[in-house]
Amino acid sequence: MANLINVERASVAYGTRTLLDAVSLGVDEGDAIGVVGRNGDGKTTLLQMLTGTRAPDSGRVTHTSGLSVGYLHQADDFAADATVRDVIVGGRADHIWAAEADTRSVVENLLTEVSLDREVSNLSGGERRRVALAAVLLAGHDALVLDEPTNHLDVEVIGWLARHLAQQRAKALVVVSHDRWFLDAVGTKTWEVHDGAVDAYDGGYAAYVLARAERMRVAAGTEARRRNLMRKELAWLRRGPPARTSKPKFRIQAANDLIANEPEPRDSLALQRFATARLGKDVFDLHRLRLEAGEKVILDKLDWSIGPGDRIGLVGVNGTGKTSVLKLLAGELKPVAGTFKQGKTLKIGHLSQALVELDPTDRVLDAVERARRITELAGGREVSTSTLLEDFGFTGDKLTTRLADLSGGERRRFQFLRLLLDEPNVLLLDEPTNDLDIDTLTVIEDYLDGWPGTLIVVTHDRYFLERVSDVTYALTGGGRCDMLPGGVEQYLSDRAAAAAPEPARIEPQRGESASARERRAGKEMARIEGQLAKLDKQIAVLHDSMADAAADHVRAGELNAELQEMLTRKESLEEAWLAAAED
Repeated sequence: MANLINVERASVAYGTRTLLDAVSLGVDEGDAIGVVGRNGDGKTTLLQMLTGTRAPDSGRVTHTSGLSVGYLHQADDFAADATVRDVIVGGRADHIWAAEADTRSVVENLLTEVSLDREVSNLSGGERRRVALAAVLLAGHDALVLDEPTNHLDVEVIGWLARHLAQQRAKALVVVSHDRWFLDAVGTKTWEVHDGAVDAYDGGYAAYVLARAERMRVAAGTEARRRNLMRKELAWLRRGPPARTSKPKFRIQAANDLIANEPEPRDSLALQRFATARLGKDVFDLHRLRLEAGEKVILDKLDWSIGPGDRIGLVGVNGTGKTSVLKLLAGELKPVAGTFKQGKTLKIGHLSQALVELDPTDRVLDAVERARRITELAGGREVSTSTLLEDFGFTGDKLTTRLADLSGGERRRFQFLRLLLDEPNVLLLDEPTNDLDIDTLTVIEDYLDGWPGTLIVVTHDRYFLERVSDVTYALTGGGRCDMLPGGVEQYLSDRAAAAAPEPARIEPQRGESASARERRAGKEMARIEGQLAKLDKQIAVLHDSMADAAADHVRAGELNAELQEMLTRKESLEEAWLAAAED
């Protein structure tokens, strides 16, 4: 396939640190590349080079003639007086842009609660981020380069974005994200940025884990800690839901050999016994509870008992009150009615979305050692602060860095580290994956695997949610909090079913006899049967076209999108036929 962007021996340094060292790589037509790596290793710098917004210190980056590249920055640069309409649809009226199916889909999914006539300067940070993403998606670029596009999106919209990018018309996609489910859903290749180099892997995130684990198995001198973390995550992927293992099609036997003796991530029974010993029988007990935030009802007459060792994931669209529920459990909010009881031995650790206020002049090592030098993990295992600091990426010069000089991701890591040092027996985590790189997330997951206590996590990171929790609850509106035996998949399917329009029913006309109604219903059924027959022929032709285009990733994606639309249309017609047959 045609090469769109080519990087030849490009190097970038900041001060005395080399982020990219003589890197050579290319973006070809049809590529969908996920970029991973630790915070500060140069992922954003790589994107800046690819888009031409930053020239390399040495080497060169070239674009094919006439290439249009859309770049989603982590910061936006909208004009001060611009409206949302100006930014995303060039100021066009609703009746003009709404006639375009792609534009309508982007606006309906990303900007549901944002008026297009509002000035961008008056929007919140999350709303501005969604406007910037919508603008890039609708600009018709040849290639898309997206830096953390899933920030401020809920799990439902992240699923829509993955489908949209798989069906979009851009020739290539390069995306940096810490959302591993999203990377697996959209990626055909993975680039890992580390130590000044960029390693390329075939496949999405799951395939990358498999290939990287295999490299680590055969490579001499690999760090034991990183190898064990990767093996544990690989075991999770290979033993997890079927969707987790559908993409990697190579080196399966090597993977099976690698994890043959790897235990399950968690010994749930042992952790539950240990949690009961630390917490007693009661943790949280809610009875006929009503919780409000302003004029909004979040929980209404809810009965909910949370026991020792429960590991709960809480989902819901933005604005349903997930953060308020955590604040209720942490004792920061009071219910309007009903009873709320806490166990007597609780020691709650609450990781909020806000960064904790720390002494900006303090240094990392001093701040940690003043809190505790030794902390106890599951089963009484003790770990030193130096080990925790190393696991969380604080080594070398970082140990003496002032807290004021830490990046947002580093402060988030430090906040979680301080939380573990307090040895809580109940953890309330509100968006714990914000600003964290994937390597740090695997470390956190590893500690949570052996952490005995009650865990309640709110996150839009579907991978993290499925990885650390055992049961999922959803705030579905109307004051309800429902348990979902099918997890996130059930939540998404329930949301889709609720949003689908009811099939039209044939209403009897005034004064119409039963026989006349039957004739009218018969005509309607015959009309639908004719449409179904035509649709079946179109689907058969499309299947043949997909077989012919199997080697063309871009064309196959376009045909698959058409097929999904036809199947949805067929399902609607079949429901309409059944409705007519019942009348």
